[in-house]
Amino acid sequence: MKKIKIVLLLLSQATFAQITTLTADGPGNTYELINSVLAPGYNVIEVPDCVHTNFGRHIEEVFDAQLNKYVFKFHIHAAQDNDRCINFDRQRNEIKTYNQSPEHLIGTYGEKFVFKWKFKLDQNFQGSNRFTHIHQIKAYGGPHEDIPVVSIIARGGSTPRLEIMHSDSISSVQKATANLSLFKGIWVEATETITYEEGGKYQITLKNVATNATLLTYTNNNIRMWRDNADGIRPKWGIYRSILSPEQIRDEQILFADFYIEQVNNLSTGKFIENKSFLYPNPVIDNLNFYRKDRIEQLRITDIQGKIRFQKNNLEPKNINLSFLPEGIYSINFNYKGEEEIMEKIIKQNN
Repeated sequence: MKKIKIVLLLLSQATFAQITTLTADGPGNTYELINSVLAPGYNVIEVPDCVHTNFGRHIEEVFDAQLNKYVFKFHIHAAQDNDRCINFDRQRNEIKTYNQSPEHLIGTYGEKFVFKWKFKLDQNFQGSNRFTHIHQIKAYGGPHEDIPVVSIIARGGSTPRLEIMHSDSISSVQKATANLSLFKGIWVEATETITYEEGGKYQITLKNVATNATLLTYTNNNIRMWRDNADGIRPKWGIYRSILSPEQIRDEQILFADFYIEQVNNLSTGKFIENKSFLYPNPVIDNLNFYRKDRIEQLRITDIQGKIRFQKNNLEPKNINLSFLPEGIYSINFNYKGEEEIMEKIIKQNN
């Protein structure tokens, strides 16, 4: 049942990419499949099952003739569903990554991510003129974690449209829009590229899968893609809508397929050390050196699966010998007394 694919690409000594995919594999165990990819051992499913138990699971896998494969089908019901028995003015059926996900699925400051996925709205899909989100980029942690950084919204009203909205945590601004009718009854492929920084980068393109025609595109190379005191930023997919105008909505099903998450980091040794790094050399073979020689309160090394490979408290290192580690990508977390934790990624190589 479990269908998880992680690809590690050592493109050069300066860059690496890690790819995770989530693909439907047939009816049954759908929640288990999603969790096994996006947060093994935890739960990333935000569904209204608690209030609408007689319907069963609100995400299933069905066969799609156009794509000739199984896809995910997200259900939401106008009268019966709410937001997980927590909020009653809105409805939510979403999947996400979050702080229990492997770190290569969570955006941290300075990291670059590429997201790809396919979605299909029903030919008669109705969006609320308040909000109907089908994708969000959101922070977790910090005072503004409830405000999406980016949202794709199917907006109803007199001129139904699909919107790309961005919030700098103070105000939300529409960045791109297209007539909603362009997206109904067809498979659409989304490609989204993000660099998480104060002056970050954001690019998204939506294409008709059948014709490869571009339906909407937006690029901004200087846009706030971070949140104050955030622990990380993550994607969400599904349907999240207001029910304060019930006459505007109906029972809906949205299809999703072929989720793709690529974490891309630039580890250019010279620039990386000059601007950000406390560690060198990177890539490393044996001894990893520290620019600062202060006492470290705690140091932890984890592999790409989140397994701790080394941990020690209260040490004053000039360097650490990493010859015991196999080749690969590792995260080193450490903090000096009274300072915030520092996280750096390194490439371990053998002779």
